[in-house]
Amino acid sequence: MAGMTEHTGETSPEPSGSASSPLDDVVTAAEWIARALESSGYRADFTPGSLGDIERFMTEHSAQGTAVAGGLLAVDPGSRLFALGAYLGETVRRGLGGTWEDGGDPDSLTDLVLRLPDGAVVRPVQRVIKRFRNGSEDSITGYAVGLGLHPPARRRAWFRRG
Repeated sequence: MAGMTEHTGETSPEPSGSASSPLDDVVTAAEWIARALESSGYRADFTPGSLGDIERFMTEHSAQGTAVAGGLLAVDPGSRLFALGAYLGETVRRGLGGTWEDGGDPDSLTDLVLRLPDGAVVRPVQRVIKRFRNGSEDSITGYAVGLGLHPPARRRAWFRRG
């Protein structure tokens, strides 16, 4: 995740040990990207409402599978997409409950799964990668709502005339 340092002053999280796995690093990555996003002006407090800012981040820094030149995904996109997926998963886990598990390949960044209390298995890292590749048709907020996590409704500005 190096490269965000020009915006955040932070470097990417170090692996938790010499034999660390993505499962070991998922929460660390989520917390790191949350700090990096906050320092860049995005709300990243692990609440359902923060997913709208993650959606905005994806819109501003990617376009149909390509990182925007000079954007925050232009450098080390794989690590950053993993961290964003970890953030999405942690937001879901903190809101609905659940546990992180490796999905069969303990060394794969994209194979992590989140097992929800009802037994459903979801793949938030893969969802963020799909959002990056396909754009808003693979909405992060829509994904969360489909899982039962409900961001607050946007307030409408009402103006009086006259």
